[in-house]
Amino acid sequence: MSEVQHQQVEGRFDPYPTRTPDLHQPFRRIDPVVHARNQHRWEGPLDEVSLSRYERDGFLWFEGFFSHDRVAPFFAELAEMARDQTLMDSEQVIRDPGTGELRSVFGMHEISANFDRLTRDPRILGMVRQLLGSEVYIHQSRINDKYGFKGSGFDWHSDFETWHAEDGMRRMRAVSASLMLTENNEFNGPLMLIPGSHQLFVPCQGETPAMNWQSSLQAQRIGVPSREVLARLATHGGIQAPKGPAGSLLLFECNTLHASNENMSPWPRSNLFFVYNSVDNQLEEPFAAPQRRPEFLGARKNVGQLTMHDEYPELAGQGVRPLS
Repeated sequence: MSEVQHQQVEGRFDPYPTRTPDLHQPFRRIDPVVHARNQHRWEGPLDEVSLSRYERDGFLWFEGFFSHDRVAPFFAELAEMARDQTLMDSEQVIRDPGTGELRSVFGMHEISANFDRLTRDPRILGMVRQLLGSEVYIHQSRINDKYGFKGSGFDWHSDFETWHAEDGMRRMRAVSASLMLTENNEFNGPLMLIPGSHQLFVPCQGETPAMNWQSSLQAQRIGVPSREVLARLATHGGIQAPKGPAGSLLLFECNTLHASNENMSPWPRSNLFFVYNSVDNQLEEPFAAPQRRPEFLGARKNVGQLTMHDEYPELAGQGVRPLS
């Protein structure tokens, strides 16, 4: 692990330099993991055990957070989207590099009223506000789908490294919520995470090409840590792949290294992702890319603070406990 090597980018202080010609070693993050401080730390549904686990591992897993009946309509809506040729031909849809079938749809909270309401579920929003210590907005939303026998994997990466380099997210003050729309098991390419990896920022080598997002969303090659660093972090922290039924929820810190294998099973794997960013951490110009990415990848316009959906207002302060 090296000392922090901050730099100036076009006159701006860059706390997390990356995408450089030379390979640099990981260094400790300068941002807290749980941003609610002092007495405000406990103002939310997560107890101290859960907050400490999130600080230690970089993620929390809630098996069966929602019932199957609650998430079934979202999976049906995904099937309808796959039949919408106009949507399928848009930039917001990413096709699988191996099969050409639907892989990801971005901007889900702006396409679907059901998905928009889900981003404002009081239990999820309460946890996210507590972890980020502020009001939040949706930085990015997407649905990732892996068809049986067809869905390809995704290489190891930190989301924050990409958002910092290509979107201009200055600080590590974002959290992803991944909702399982189908069962995630050991055979259909579940998300894998390296516990504790969020404590280090891993600079990546190689400059960002113009319009990099058009290829990186199919197969990421820029912004991938070296195998030496990955091996070192995995040896120290291990690898975990949370698995469970449809309706399970994963919250993971923006800098936690994660990846997924291809789906070798006959069963599909569909997950919905909402990325919550602090209203105090809005995007600047990219730190290591020649231009901004599209709005559906990094929101700059629709950044007003989220209000809780009032379908279940009595749940706003209800405590929740993740699985160990």
